[in-house]
Amino acid sequence: MDTPLSTSQLVVRVILFAFAAIAMFGGSLQLYLGQPDTSPRLDNIHRFMAGIYLFMGIICAWSGWTVRDQGTLVYLLAAGVFVAGCGRLLSMSQVGLPEPRALWLGYLTPELLLPWVLAFAHYHRPQV
Repeated sequence: MDTPLSTSQLVVRVILFAFAAIAMFGGSLQLYLGQPDTSPRLDNIHRFMAGIYLFMGIICAWSGWTVRDQGTLVYLLAAGVFVAGCGRLLSMSQVGLPEPRALWLGYLTPELLLPWVLAFAHYHRPQV
C-alpha cells in the first residue's frame, strides 16, 4: 500500500483535478457549441482550440492521479494555465471586459494565481 500523499502533493493533486474538470467541461462544451454568429474560419479555430483545451484537461487529470511520478510536467501545466490567463488579461485590456464583469474576473483571478500555488507546492514536494 502506498504511503499517504504529503500536504504539498495533495495541494498539487487538488489543483490539477480542478484544472482538469474546468478544461474537460469547457473544452467539451466549446467543441459542441463552436463560435456562434461568426465566420467558418473563426469557428474552425475556436473548435480546434477547444480540442486542445479538452485534452489539456485529460493531461491534468492524469498528472493529478499520478502526482508522485510527476516532475517537469506539473510546471509546464502551471505555465500553460498562467499563459492562458495572460491571454485573457490581454483580451480584456484590448477589447474590454465582457459582461458580467464579476464572472470574467472570477475566471481570470485563479488563472493568474493558482499556477504559482501549484508550482510552489510541487517544488516543495517530498523527493523520492
